[in-house]
Amino acid sequence: MQATDLLAYAADINPATYCQLFYVLAAATVLAIAATPESIQSLLTRYGARSSAENGRDKRAGNGLLVKATSWATSVGKVPHSWFIHFYILSVTCSAFWAVQFLQHGSIMDFIVRNQASSERSSMTINQVILAWLLMSLQGVRRLYEYLAVLRPSPSKMWVVHWLLGAAFYFCTNISVWVEGSNSIRSSERSFHNETLSFKEVVGVSMFLTSWFMQYRCHSYLSRLKKYSLPDDGLFRYLVCPHYTCECILYISLAIVAAPEGQLYNRTLICAVLFVTVNLGVTAKGTKNWYGEMFGLEKVQGKWRMIPGVY
Repeated sequence: MQATDLLAYAADINPATYCQLFYVLAAATVLAIAATPESIQSLLTRYGARSSAENGRDKRAGNGLLVKATSWATSVGKVPHSWFIHFYILSVTCSAFWAVQFLQHGSIMDFIVRNQASSERSSMTINQVILAWLLMSLQGVRRLYEYLAVLRPSPSKMWVVHWLLGAAFYFCTNISVWVEGSNSIRSSERSFHNETLSFKEVVGVSMFLTSWFMQYRCHSYLSRLKKYSLPDDGLFRYLVCPHYTCECILYISLAIVAAPEGQLYNRTLICAVLFVTVNLGVTAKGTKNWYGEMFGLEKVQGKWRMIPGVY
């Protein structure tokens, strides 16, 4: 296939499909890493408190060529864990940017809308577009507030690839919350219509606000813990990472709120749920293993990692 054919094929792919491809390929990459030997996996996935605590174990993991190569690769491009704040700044900035584009009929949004609308069989309503954008903005603002006023700064570092993946996720998701509403955006006067919320929207918003509040409580509780203590209050009695559980529910609820007419969920956002679940699931597994090593297996043996009754 020639370069011109590839460009023509790429031009035929709509924006929502590009977002879906990003989520699926990113999730597949995380799953592939999770299938590697433990000595390799820990080097590729760890960050935060576990990264410094596992340094000693890396030295005992062996001197295999692959381990050495992976250790060298992950040591290149280390960035401060505090760079997590960039994700939330980016999310809030993107929310503000798309709001301005929406209200002023900006050329960038109109370009995406034109490319998406022609292939869209059913569309979100304009109210769903505004509601999904509002909920995503609410999540970004709260996470930024938490990082500035609630969470304690971590001196640890993370691999720059983790940082790039997180930034790409928030950038992509701020498009995903409205892209399947392109037909409505194109034909609407772009103002909120005085209509009663549908049953799906009520369910989605209720799920979102509940998980949004519970995640804040989890993060607030973690911020008050003594360093390297085992969380064991509230939802932490039953789950190793309930804040991850809340994160998954947040994006599931967004997929429900943003479901186009005749669909149970928004296909683009359900792909985001796939990535979030896989990514955080791998991290939750590592967290439970670390807790077991630090505090004893009996302390975490009866807890689910992230999904009650399943995982």
